[in-house]
Amino acid sequence: MPLIDGLTTLWDTLLSAQPDPPPLLVVLTAVVALAVVATRVPWRITRNAVTIAHEGGHALVALLTGRRLHGIRLHSDTSGLTLSAGRPSGPGMILTLLAGYVAPSLLGLGGAWLLAGNRITLLLWLAVALLLAMLVLIRNLFGALSLLVTGGVVLAVSWYTSPQVQAAFAWTSVWFLLFGGVRPVFELRRQRSRGRMPESDADQLGRLTPVPPLGWVGLFLLVALGALVAGGLLLAGPILAGAGITF
Repeated sequence: MPLIDGLTTLWDTLLSAQPDPPPLLVVLTAVVALAVVATRVPWRITRNAVTIAHEGGHALVALLTGRRLHGIRLHSDTSGLTLSAGRPSGPGMILTLLAGYVAPSLLGLGGAWLLAGNRITLLLWLAVALLLAMLVLIRNLFGALSLLVTGGVVLAVSWYTSPQVQAAFAWTSVWFLLFGGVRPVFELRRQRSRGRMPESDADQLGRLTPVPPLGWVGLFLLVALGALVAGGLLLAGPILAGAGITF
C-alpha cells in the first residue's frame, strides 16, 4: 500500500546513519559554537535558543510530575516564564524548578549521543517536533515567532540542504547547547551576587529545600560541566577514531 510504503521509507530515513563527518568539521563547529557563546553580541542574539530549552525543561517536567501547565512566555530580553499549577511545594515543584537550568545541557548531551551514532536526520526532525509541541504552549507573540523561526530554520536545513550542511548545522547546534548550558549558570551566580534575581530558580529551590540557593547553583554548574565533558567526548568520536582511541 502506498501509505504504508511511504511510512516505511520515512522511518528508514529517520533511522538511517550518515557517514562520519571529517574531524576538521568537528573542530570547526566546536570553535564556532564556543565563539558564539563567549562573545557578547552573538550570545545576545542566540541566547534565546537556550531560553527555549530552559523553559521547555520546566514545562516537560511539570507535565511529567502531574502539574497543570498554563503556558510558556518567551521575551525579547531572552528571559522566559513557565506557569504551572499544583502544590506549591513537594517533589513535583522541586523537580520542575530544577529542570530549567539543566535542560539545555541535557538536551545537548542527548543530541551528542544521537550524533555519535550519526543520526543527523533523526536529530533534526526530533528538534522540529519538540519545537512544534512547545509552540502549542506559548502564550505570547514574541514566543510564538521565536519558535516558528527556530523551527523553520531547522526544518529548512533538514529538508533542503546537502548532508554536509546538515552535519555542520547539527554539530554546531549541539556544541552550542553544551557550551550554552554553562554560561547561564555563571550569569545566574553573578546576578544573584548583585541581588538582581531574588526569585531565581535557585532561590525558590532554596526556600523549598534545606539546600541553600548557592548549593543549587553549584548543582546546575556540575550538571552543565558534566554534560559538556561527556557530550564533547561523544562529538569528538571522529577525531578519536582517527587517532585510534575507542571507548
